Amino acid sequence: MKVTVTVFIALMACVSPFSSSLADDSATWLSAAFKTHCVKCHGEDGKTKGKVNLLELKSGDDLQTRPRLIEKLIRVLKDREMPPQDEPSLKTEKRTQMVTQLEATLEKALETQPFEATPIRRMNRFQYNNAVVDLLELDRDIFALEERSLRRRDDYFQPETRKMPAKVRVSTRPLSKHDEWAVDNERPEGFKGVAAFPQDQRAEHGFDNRADHLTLSPLLMESFLQLSQTIVESPDLNPEECRSWNRLFATPSDSDSAGVRAVETIRTRLAKLLRRAFRRPVDTETLDRITEFARSRITAGTSFESTMRTTVGAVLGMPDFLYFYESPCPADENLDDMNSQNQGRQRVDDLELASRLALFFWSSIPDDTLLDLAESGKLSDPEILSTQIDRMMNDRRSGRFCENFPTQWLQLDRLVTSVPDPKKFPYFYYRGYRTSLHMMSEPLLLFDTVYIEDRSILDLLDPKFTWRSEMLRANYEGHSDANAQVKVQTFERIPLDNPRQGGVITNAAIMTMTSTPTRSKPITRGAWVNTVIFNDPPDPPPADVPPLPEADREKLAKLTIRERLAEHRKRADCAGCHNKIDPLGFALENYGPTGVWRDTYENGRKVDPGGVLFNEHEFKTVVEFKQLILREKQRFIRAFISHLLSYALGRELGPADSPALDDMTARATEGKDQLRAVLKRVAMSEPFLHKKVQGRRKRF
Repeated sequence: MKVTVTVFIALMACVSPFSSSLADDSATWLSAAFKTHCVKCHGEDGKTKGKVNLLELKSGDDLQTRPRLIEKLIRVLKDREMPPQDEPSLKTEKRTQMVTQLEATLEKALETQPFEATPIRRMNRFQYNNAVVDLLELDRDIFALEERSLRRRDDYFQPETRKMPAKVRVSTRPLSKHDEWAVDNERPEGFKGVAAFPQDQRAEHGFDNRADHLTLSPLLMESFLQLSQTIVESPDLNPEECRSWNRLFATPSDSDSAGVRAVETIRTRLAKLLRRAFRRPVDTETLDRITEFARSRITAGTSFESTMRTTVGAVLGMPDFLYFYESPCPADENLDDMNSQNQGRQRVDDLELASRLALFFWSSIPDDTLLDLAESGKLSDPEILSTQIDRMMNDRRSGRFCENFPTQWLQLDRLVTSVPDPKKFPYFYYRGYRTSLHMMSEPLLLFDTVYIEDRSILDLLDPKFTWRSEMLRANYEGHSDANAQVKVQTFERIPLDNPRQGGVITNAAIMTMTSTPTRSKPITRGAWVNTVIFNDPPDPPPADVPPLPEADREKLAKLTIRERLAEHRKRADCAGCHNKIDPLGFALENYGPTGVWRDTYENGRKVDPGGVLFNEHEFKTVVEFKQLILREKQRFIRAFISHLLSYALGRELGPADSPALDDMTARATEGKDQLRAVLKRVAMSEPFLHKKVQGRRKRF
């Protein structure tokens, strides 16, 4: 209750300056509610529960400086989390008036709110691999990538066709073991002698491309330098593997490989390479310095090929290649003037826009087409930008977005550590391998399909089809009588006539990774739904919450999971969060710890999935639960777009992003909800096209 009461109290204090715009009796009601619920815990006698001192909010101006608080107040009002159940209720008319007033206050507050800053950031491991592959035009990855949870064995990812085949062959990352990735008679993952640096960790409720998390320690810097050299020294970097070999490493046939013309050839080759590597035209001083390095090696008798290998290795370890950064405002500007002119926002230049696009859609660096348009100043033209976004989404490199974003959005990495009890769920295992290898592919293939066929993003929740392998079919039926496929799995697209199946919520992968080895965990499932589907992660539990009281085993065995967890909701400091999380988790209780449907528990008690969604809509079954989410589709749409925008920008979102999110949500809710249309709007949104001013303060 602590958090909810804090929000309620703050709301009473915040809207009181605007009481004249409310109904005539609102001032009396606000005064009584404020006296009953607020000041004694939030300002009176120095008390500031929830770190909120209401006595500091003297006027509407004080509230206007806290847009994050306003956003939270609007949300808890709309979701009927405020006031809490043990406080006087709020009439619908007054609730609506408060929301309207708060939205007007938020709109005014955001008029001068800058976007959150995206600090300088290095490439993460996935981006580094892709950038090297694209820069050198390689035919395969340079090192094994655990981030790539789904490997497409068939060349089915062809977004330009707008059609998925009826059957595909894939493999997934098993238990983080690199040696299991290779398939018989197939080249091993990565180049010989090349080892990746450690995998980058996801931000809490975020992605592994968050700029504020991508730091570079001295040890990691050393790893990068060593990595860059092992890449160019690998025997796998050869004319057969490298399509740019003749333009980079091959000794020119029409010049003396140790003479002046050879150095001129190196300079010409480097100019093109550095433009791609640094994502901008290279300055003469830098080009001269690197060319001189190559010339000194040629003069010392090093072969042309060896010289180019060493030089390219040096480029791959340079900060200009490793780091993405955006320039500050012009030197003749100052921070105060820029803030007054454009709320502290500045348009990204075309070269910066090219990098943002490449990172978003390809997890890599821009190609020559993007750089040519950026250099000419044409990329930011809306028509040209729209055309380029379409081209990028039709390019097969967009498969990297479909490999990376959905896995992290759905938090599927948690499935790797799921180990259902072998005695209770023997069908989950086959010769030591887990059915989770197959489970992970189902939601990822769904995402691939929605992207390639440009389907509505609502198909992510309630599709009329799904993907199944034989082992996955058997798992859903609770047996292991199936043709086991371990290294490579064949999946078929099948129609669904039962709405309780399919989608990113009700699939075996999510059910398994949100369970213990022996039972489902409705609290974990509810928190997952809140975080992933509604982008509203719950606050961590209070540190002083005691364990549930012990009960004798005989009594415990007769209870349902709902009854066992009821004790949490009896505590005032737990009830607020549990009332929000529990209905989402209990709605999925018909799915056991491996995703198998059940109507009763092991003790014979009937499963009760009923609850109330958003403190307003009652449901009795998981089908009704899914239908309510679709009815309230704007909540999922806004949350999904928020995840996309945060991923695209590599930063946490802030209040200044809200108008763009509202606009994109409105368009999608009106019916323009195809995934590619949503992605294009993200890439053409104000937050994507702008950055926070990083200028210098005025000198006096």
